[in-house]
Amino acid sequence: MKALLLLVMLTACAASPQDLTGKMFTFPEETNTANVKMNLPTQNLNAASVCFRFITDLRRRHSLFSLSTNQFSNHFLILKDEPANSLDIYINNKSVRFEGLNYELNTWHSVCSSWDAESGLGQLWFDGKPTVRRFFGESQISQPIVVLGQEQDSFGGRFDAKQSFVGMMSDIHMWDYTLSACEIQRYMDDKYFTPGNVLNWRALTFQATGRVLIETKDMTCS
Repeated sequence: MKALLLLVMLTACAASPQDLTGKMFTFPEETNTANVKMNLPTQNLNAASVCFRFITDLRRRHSLFSLSTNQFSNHFLILKDEPANSLDIYINNKSVRFEGLNYELNTWHSVCSSWDAESGLGQLWFDGKPTVRRFFGESQISQPIVVLGQEQDSFGGRFDAKQSFVGMMSDIHMWDYTLSACEIQRYMDDKYFTPGNVLNWRALTFQATGRVLIETKDMTCS
């Protein structure tokens, strides 16, 4: 196990699909190198939903989920900026701030966001509570790269340590359609939800670079 963690921490490691049930990615330091890149089998997306869980103590700006294409560096970005109790969603490089969230530090949070190219509408769910639907624009996502731990200021790169994520992330799923409210609630409750058909935490293909650890998520003692 120690050898596996050392390999993930110190080298770029391309992996075949792995079942990460009960695991988490740990990003333990501010850096412009540590990241996890994920391969997307779907080349073109007319809609997308992404869900994940995270914990951090950061107050500064940091990226939670970064999807970039040759067309837009922030084609689908979930970003925490400095204002408290808010998250920013970028679609097609256009940002919308969702406020009124109960955003606590050092607490596990569950996030889902969806967007549909036909209507241009997007929405955020934070710890089971939906926000209003907002207009972002209508543009297909083509040949994307997804990065965790860093924000892509250009396609696949140009990382800035001051925007890096420090903390833990788990249960990352992505779908090529907008999830129903009931399906999102099942994800939030971690009960019988349909795994992502684009990114699936239970069969995830990824490449970890830098100091990134794969650890057991349950750190409580019984």
